[in-house]
Amino acid sequence: MKKTLTVLGSTGSIGTQTLEAAEALGLEITALTANKNVKLMEEQIRRFSPKTAAMADESAASELKVRTADTPVRVLSGVDGVCEAAAEPAETVESSLVGIAGLRPTLAAISAGHRRIALANKETLVCAGGIVTRAIAENNCELIPVDSEHSAIFQCLMAGKGSEVRSIILTASGGPFLTLTKDELYNVTPERALRHPNWDMGAKVTIDSASMMNKGLEVIEAMWLFDVEPGRIRPLVHPQSILHSAVEFMDNSVIAQLGVPDMRLPIQLALTYPDRCPSLADRLDLAQIASLTFQKPDLDRFKCLKLALDVAGRTDAAPVVMNGANEAAVRLFLDGRIGFMDIPELIELAITKLGSLPADSLQRVLDADAAARELIFSKKDR
Repeated sequence: MKKTLTVLGSTGSIGTQTLEAAEALGLEITALTANKNVKLMEEQIRRFSPKTAAMADESAASELKVRTADTPVRVLSGVDGVCEAAAEPAETVESSLVGIAGLRPTLAAISAGHRRIALANKETLVCAGGIVTRAIAENNCELIPVDSEHSAIFQCLMAGKGSEVRSIILTASGGPFLTLTKDELYNVTPERALRHPNWDMGAKVTIDSASMMNKGLEVIEAMWLFDVEPGRIRPLVHPQSILHSAVEFMDNSVIAQLGVPDMRLPIQLALTYPDRCPSLADRLDLAQIASLTFQKPDLDRFKCLKLALDVAGRTDAAPVVMNGANEAAVRLFLDGRIGFMDIPELIELAITKLGSLPADSLQRVLDADAAARELIFSKKDR
């Protein structure tokens, strides 16, 4: 097992659970990064003694520097500081930053070379899958997925060869609005959308789960992680969140990975692979679960998933624009400035207007993302 770890996004839901798992495993923390949660970052510095800490928010970094002046930690600031921290020598770097904000730091970690990238930031591959996978190969890095669904697929693929895979079954909880009618979805509030039935996640990811955009992003991420065409990835709603995903092989065998809905399971595997260790998560009791149910997703009610499936496989900026427009629209929804069903309408508008932009370099990816956000905010502000 690799002994040194950097966590990008250490104050978020995945980051805090990663540090919990790392502490149980006895790992040394090299660097931590966050956006602006100074209080929690200070607590993490005092508990885990990283050599470096970085805050994307400049004022937060200044405050952190004052609050930790009695410690030997080096405090960096801004996006460049986060990227510098990401490149610090560490055997494993976990990227759990939210949104496209994780792209540059993840690439910085990859460019340092010869390390494991534990990826919990799906937008990195959604927006720049070709760029990232080439960088992984060029810098001799190992990419291990952290998302529960992709970790499940990663584990299921151990049962056969890549050439033997017929399809990937990507499960989704369906979120808090699975049983609502389309008309009812027009009236849901941010507070209601943030109450996920199974998982404890950050606000943006929870809203994406409610709209099923999260599953669309995961389809595109799975394409790049496992080199599978989008048509061979089948989203399937599974409300209990016990079967985390499955792989269908050419002999019609279906291999699935099951476990309680606890992110510490896939997080720990990404840190310990190829070994397995006792986990902080509970054991699965199938008798207590009693039943597992499955159904096809309703692409009419959950249009965000349909939009993602439509752009999956496109080599222009459509996936980037979709993601950027979604991030902007989710922000507007959380701020109470648009309705829940306005999210897919704004995303579709952005794809129509900007999807054909080029996205063959990091700068073009960032430009397309910025254009999508600007379009969404300008439409709302008129």
